Amino acid sequence: MSTDVRNEWPLWEVFVRSKQGLEHKHCGSLHAADAQQALQMARDVYTRRMEGVSIWVVPSSLITASEPDDKAEFFEPAGDKIYRHPTFYSIPDEVGHM
Repeated sequence: MSTDVRNEWPLWEVFVRSKQGLEHKHCGSLHAADAQQALQMARDVYTRRMEGVSIWVVPSSLITASEPDDKAEFFEPAGDKIYRHPTFYSIPDEVGHM
């Protein structure tokens, strides 16, 4: 595969859920022609040891992210809303993962 072809393919972000995990975690990026090819390539590259149970691929161009330089204005407003941080609740053991 030539560099020119790879640069024309969209960039995909890969998220894998492991057998032990409850959530998908970002594990890398790859170039692929379409979503199906991205899934197959992600399987081959990121789950070679059969550690994954689910893979998500998302076009990088569809991800909107906050800017690191804006973290003070972006995250500070939530600091004074203690109800958003339920650290003072006790959860019964039988509830399990929450």
